[in-house]
Amino acid sequence: MTVDQLTILIILAVTVVLFIWGPWRHDMVALASLLACVFAGLIEPEDAFAGFGHPAVVTVACVLILSRGLQNTGAMDALAQRVVPKSGNIGLAIFALTGLGALMSGFMNNVGALALLMPVAADVAEKHELPPGKVLMPLSFGTILGGMTTLIGTPPNLIVSGFRASAGAGSYGMFDFTPVGLVVALVGVLFVTLVGWRLVPARPQAGAATFDTGTYLTEALVGEKSAAAGKSLREIAQMLESEDAQVVGVVHNDARVSPATPWHRVYSGDILVIEAEPEALSSAISSLGLKLAGEPAKEEEEGKGKSEEKAEEQRAKKSRENRESKDKEKERSGGDRADIQLRELVVMPDSALVGRTAQFLRLPARYQINLLALSRQGRRSVRRLRSTPLLAGDALLMMGTDDNLSTFAYEQGCVPLAQRAISIPNKEKAVVALVAMAIAVSGAAFGLLPAAISFSACALAFMALKVVPLRGMYEAIDGSVIVLLGALIPVAGVMETTGAADLVAQGLLKNLAQGSAVVALALILIITMTLSDFMNNAATAAVMCSIALSTAGQLDVNPDSFLMAVAIGASCAFLTPVGHQNNTLILGPGGFEFRDYWRMGLPLEILVVLVGIPTLLWVWPL
Repeated sequence: MTVDQLTILIILAVTVVLFIWGPWRHDMVALASLLACVFAGLIEPEDAFAGFGHPAVVTVACVLILSRGLQNTGAMDALAQRVVPKSGNIGLAIFALTGLGALMSGFMNNVGALALLMPVAADVAEKHELPPGKVLMPLSFGTILGGMTTLIGTPPNLIVSGFRASAGAGSYGMFDFTPVGLVVALVGVLFVTLVGWRLVPARPQAGAATFDTGTYLTEALVGEKSAAAGKSLREIAQMLESEDAQVVGVVHNDARVSPATPWHRVYSGDILVIEAEPEALSSAISSLGLKLAGEPAKEEEEGKGKSEEKAEEQRAKKSRENRESKDKEKERSGGDRADIQLRELVVMPDSALVGRTAQFLRLPARYQINLLALSRQGRRSVRRLRSTPLLAGDALLMMGTDDNLSTFAYEQGCVPLAQRAISIPNKEKAVVALVAMAIAVSGAAFGLLPAAISFSACALAFMALKVVPLRGMYEAIDGSVIVLLGALIPVAGVMETTGAADLVAQGLLKNLAQGSAVVALALILIITMTLSDFMNNAATAAVMCSIALSTAGQLDVNPDSFLMAVAIGASCAFLTPVGHQNNTLILGPGGFEFRDYWRMGLPLEILVVLVGIPTLLWVWPL
């Protein structure tokens, strides 16, 4: 083993550990890995950022833009409403929903596909009186499975195609992944429809009708005329008995008081931390004569002098002015503003809200809305609501007008958790988006243009035809994914140039596969699948492609079989909520715990191996 081989293996091992451990975001880990290779002399400084010009990176960015365009037009919403039955057999409804999710994921970002279909899943669960998680997890798995069916379905497929091109065999075509991917996806969808959804734990839900995510915590201020002022916690508990709510804490002079002391008296200015279901919150607050903590004026006063909050508000200034002008126009025309309403939203994995607090966001001042409550995996928060950093998958109970809530959800990356009306902002643009997408897919599928060029042209068409606003195009690109891919592609290349990939392949063949090509193929699939359960699937594909190519080369067999095994394995993260963004997205709404995923995920991954290996050997013979 040479020094360079040892160095890159150490860097790669540390990178994998950091991906799994998760102290930093995956793009930070990837960039650190790239810089470590540069400092170690494994990558020349002038070549360090060559990965950002890789066709796979460009294609991923374009596909994210196209996905945003399909979402904005509302065309996919209409399709979902027509395809998914809301009544009848639950198995048929889950099959239609999961199958549609898989189909959509083949041509758009699978996180976007899940986000579009989550409200439909809520409606299905409500109609069949099921906990939402019973429908959400099959939908999540279906959208993950669908990504493996086409070149643009998921970033790992583009990475695999790029490694094939770098090996001198040319890139994969648009539908080269379809024969194997479609078989595996179809079997997977049938499994979750017939058996899998029954294995999902039925987490107690207070009411599927409102897509409840467990009990919420909210903070309410005790005023001078409040019925709670001067009363003990025991007396307040008696007043709330009929409201199905309870006080779980009192904040007095910034010091939290446990409700375990029933004789403690509540005074004007105190804040009650109330735990209740969404339906009970309003009546509980009304019965005690409370008002929500964090009024706009108070938020603005506390925000003065904080430069980072001012900077954040500046970025939202334009959208706020637009909303204010619309409100003034309504007042001039005599129209009434929309009624105040409650809406439950879930924080997307790539949301700007992740890691931020309600106090920092200054929601009343910026959006004229309030955060009433927070539900995290159905558990109560242990901190003050306004100072609790938000996480991906958190469910938020928001109050405001429909327009303001919709604007907040769009700008901050949230998904509504209740059935939405079909919304097609512009029917002509919806048709234009579908036609442009079809042309781009055809151009790549028939080899008329490279995928990166074809989808770049489509993104340009979306820009010119205003299917996606100019600002929205760049907001649609997930910068963390782009950095991850651009940084890891050169690192993976070092594995090949130093011979480290050959070294790992030799150890794999000698110690485990015993020289058997079929066993080696199965090992590549299983190892890739296992890694993708704990680290980003694009990173997993980048790490495993070099090893797969080296293994095939040493066995002198068809490298396509091994590359396709990597593609399948990287798209099968079903054991944990951290392996794929879709699994994270349903964590809060489904009330799931970390251990809940393997109950359906483990048999599904076993089924993928049992179906995938024979299909790979049939379609891509050794």
